[in-house]
Amino acid sequence: MKAITLLQPQKIVFGTGCIRTLVEDYKLLGLKRLLVLTAPPIRPLIDEAVGLLTGQGTAVEVVQDIVAEPTVADFKRILEAARLFGADSVVGVGGGSVLDVTKLVAAFLNSDQQVEDCFGTGFIRRRGLWFACLPTTAGTGSEVSPNAILLDERDHLKKGIVSPYLIADVAYVDPQLTWTVPAKVTADTGMDALTHCIEAYTNKFAHPAVDIYALQGIRLIAANLERAVRDGKDVEAREALALGSLYGGLCLGPVNTAAVHALSYPLGGEFHIPHGLSNAILLPGVMKFNRPANLKRYAEVAVALGCEPGRDDNETAQRGVDFIYRLADAVGIPKKLTDLGIPQTAVDGMARAAMQVQRLLKNNPREVTEQDARDIYISLY
Repeated sequence: MKAITLLQPQKIVFGTGCIRTLVEDYKLLGLKRLLVLTAPPIRPLIDEAVGLLTGQGTAVEVVQDIVAEPTVADFKRILEAARLFGADSVVGVGGGSVLDVTKLVAAFLNSDQQVEDCFGTGFIRRRGLWFACLPTTAGTGSEVSPNAILLDERDHLKKGIVSPYLIADVAYVDPQLTWTVPAKVTADTGMDALTHCIEAYTNKFAHPAVDIYALQGIRLIAANLERAVRDGKDVEAREALALGSLYGGLCLGPVNTAAVHALSYPLGGEFHIPHGLSNAILLPGVMKFNRPANLKRYAEVAVALGCEPGRDDNETAQRGVDFIYRLADAVGIPKKLTDLGIPQTAVDGMARAAMQVQRLLKNNPREVTEQDARDIYISLY
């Protein structure tokens, strides 16, 4: 069995209402100036916790104007605000964009490095401020991953920074924070989490130590996503999705994702399509492309999705692909890139841009050429 490194937060707290644990934990740290990063729809969900923190003597500054798919410029603006406040700790409460910015603010606030110089793996030199992540979507798994994504305006491409120093000190996964997420966002982010699990289980660097997370994440999300989209107050479904998303996040550091994510980056970079939706629309087609290269694993994915086994791995794996097409349709994922406002004339440029994401393409079970990328995009017209 090959060696693998598992990097996770020192502490993971999971459960409905566990945001209150953050308040109790923070008091014991001896920190005094807390920067809270969030977004306007989330603010009412954290007002009680902010009030309790303030009441116990913590100076709290709330920044709530983080945009979806943040750029390098967006990050630098927020970093400057954090420096002006004099933060000694950071908490992010939000979706993947909020959590990614939280990680980077903690890492760069007292650093002389520039974020543009750290795209890639292993370039951040040291640990930054104490920080915690509280996800409000069951999607990115960013609360437990060593990854952060920004849109680099220089070439209109989303880029990743990967470092053990981007792993939160604590992740508080409170499914209650997801109850008010709209159905469309629930669908997009749920498909994103499912993509993490499927890509981790089927890629070249899959490992038994991570497979257990990936398979259970697939089971939980496949069985509960449609329920949560239909009824956002379905507590059981929300808890299952939050746990499935957490499992997907735990796959990201040691194994990571592959072609779905690589091909989704140009959709976000050039056309500002949300990350979860970009992955959701690409997942079925990429699975169809990859299936012949790893039949056994895709057959096992199909069973985890709830499909009945076929006569052989080939038939079973195909049932899994068919299931993903049906699930995407059931939760309202668009079938065509034109539905997202992306013209077919953009295909060549997106294919070239996707080829730059070798950090992820090297993980894919089947080699993806520029022509392959072009063909996958064209299949969505």
